[in-house]
Amino acid sequence: MKIGVPREIKNHEYRVGLVPASVRELTNRGHEVYIEHDAGAGIDLLDDQYIAAGAKILPDAESVFDTAEMIVKVKEPQAVERAMLEEHHTLFTYLHLAPDRPQADDLVKSGATCIAYETVTDARGRLPLLAPMSEVAGRLSIQAGAWCLEKARGGAGKLLGGVPGVAPAKVMIIGGGVVGFNACQMAVGLGARVVVLDRSMDVLRHLDSIFESRIETAFSNADAIDHHIENSDLVIGGVLIPGAAAPKLVTREHLSRMAKGSVLVDVAIDQGGCFETSKPTTHAEPTYIVDDIVHYCVANMPGAVPRTSAFALNNVTLPFVLALADKGPAQAMLDDAHLLEGLNVHRGQVTYDDVAHHLGYEYVPAREALAG
Repeated sequence: MKIGVPREIKNHEYRVGLVPASVRELTNRGHEVYIEHDAGAGIDLLDDQYIAAGAKILPDAESVFDTAEMIVKVKEPQAVERAMLEEHHTLFTYLHLAPDRPQADDLVKSGATCIAYETVTDARGRLPLLAPMSEVAGRLSIQAGAWCLEKARGGAGKLLGGVPGVAPAKVMIIGGGVVGFNACQMAVGLGARVVVLDRSMDVLRHLDSIFESRIETAFSNADAIDHHIENSDLVIGGVLIPGAAAPKLVTREHLSRMAKGSVLVDVAIDQGGCFETSKPTTHAEPTYIVDDIVHYCVANMPGAVPRTSAFALNNVTLPFVLALADKGPAQAMLDDAHLLEGLNVHRGQVTYDDVAHHLGYEYVPAREALAG
């Protein structure tokens, strides 16, 4: 198979779909890999390294799309990239379609087969291709939040862990999944007071058994959010409904109850955000202020540490890339029900139920679409 890797063009995005080690695995199996010139340069993966791994270097993204059968990326294709997609292409990347109608419309029109990292599952119902980026984003959320609490950023001027004689800041984490767990690790490590809200008692028991008296847990409902948000200095939104838009759990009215200079970090912004006042930002301009509350809503948070993120992502995507290349996309998905869950769009049909429901498309089951 001919596999193409374009350079990422989203604002301050330096990750790359395939690192040289992944390319070597593919070329050793007889596949052809085409890398756009300097696709990995932002994380010091140079063209010569890709050539040594067996790849061919092409001058621009258009050449990559023209040559490849499968496109492997990191972030959702931007408008100029979507215009290059054709029916013979298979796209394997993060998509986050539910809150992004323009992207969904373009992918449907392209006729391409579009597989989303974030909806591929495993035998336990987890999201293995989302997990490493959620780990990175969860940890970064505390770093970003601590930075935003600094006075120069519009924050209240509080040190997250305090100092002897001065109380630490309070961190409220909504969602105790992968993002929440990793945020909790970082916040506890920095000495903050931490409360984690979740709707699963199993999740809360797990967190309580690990962190013991170092954190507080609470069942997530409207009353709990109302109660804890009033004295929280930093709120992390880490709620995820696979493939669907995130629920709005913190409203504009909640902001009036928070102290001036408090911070909201919305890790769910790729799925539309779980704060009513959230809007996507970039690493170039990561924050804005609403009602004296600092909002950090960067839509590609792991892009802040692209080398760590790219290698972590390749660790989990490579087995699926190999299967898609070795067997062909349709057969690979028919053989693996978990990979099949990643299919969001195929030949003009929306094949993921939550995306179809949210955007008003007719839903066609993935297996049925592939058989058509």
